[in-house]
Amino acid sequence: MMQLRNKWILITGASSGIGEVFARDLASRGNHLVLVARSEDKLNALAKQLKKEHGINVEVIVTDLSQEGAPAHLYQECQDRQLDVDVVINNAGFATHGYFEQVSGARQREEVMLNVMAVVHITHLFLPGLLRKGNGAVINVSSTAAFQPDPYMAVYGATKSFVLSFTQALWEENRTRGVKFLALCPGATQTDFFNVVGTDEASVGKRSTPEYVVKVALQALEKGQTYVVPGFQNYMTAQLSRLLSSKQLLRLVGGLLRPRNKVKV
Repeated sequence: MMQLRNKWILITGASSGIGEVFARDLASRGNHLVLVARSEDKLNALAKQLKKEHGINVEVIVTDLSQEGAPAHLYQECQDRQLDVDVVINNAGFATHGYFEQVSGARQREEVMLNVMAVVHITHLFLPGLLRKGNGAVINVSSTAAFQPDPYMAVYGATKSFVLSFTQALWEENRTRGVKFLALCPGATQTDFFNVVGTDEASVGKRSTPEYVVKVALQALEKGQTYVVPGFQNYMTAQLSRLLSSKQLLRLVGGLLRPRNKVKV
């Protein structure tokens, strides 16, 4: 069983929300961190605080993972700094909301690049090193949106379905090779996620705290689960595809997510 102590853990999207809470929790356990995001000031402030409070090492790498070549830059920075990463947490991501043709095409491209391509590329680059250790882990943050198509969030839902499928496939490929994989599938969470989306209409159900989401994720990783949905209500929502026909499910989800106000695009 992997002990999350005195490990080097890389976290993308670490400047706020679930990523920041992962950083705080794992730092409190005595792990060293590689914090990755676009917000240099936030990352530096967090790194300074965690080093002071926990006496750990923290490296900050500022990059926009939605851009071509950014994952390779991240990996090379880790190599140049001789950072021997034990755990990768692909947390960075964002959503768009609205009628598909009305949402900026450039923004949707960034969404696919960050939510899908960055996850694939980062995992591909770091996995060989984890396999050499024979005792590593990858947590990929998916969503309850992964369990059914999501009208008015079509691109986001598709990207998170990809992350869930991708992660579970790699769980099977690597289960006898010492590297754990977990797809974390939270529902609505109390973060800046909906500020980035530009509307609360993308929020369904009661919002969990990021602290709860991270706690559930780390417990699931320890148990060797392929995926986890934090919260009973969220878990039951994720099972609706087993209970309803595809048309019934689409109408239900479409009714919940349909734009009612002007959407920022």
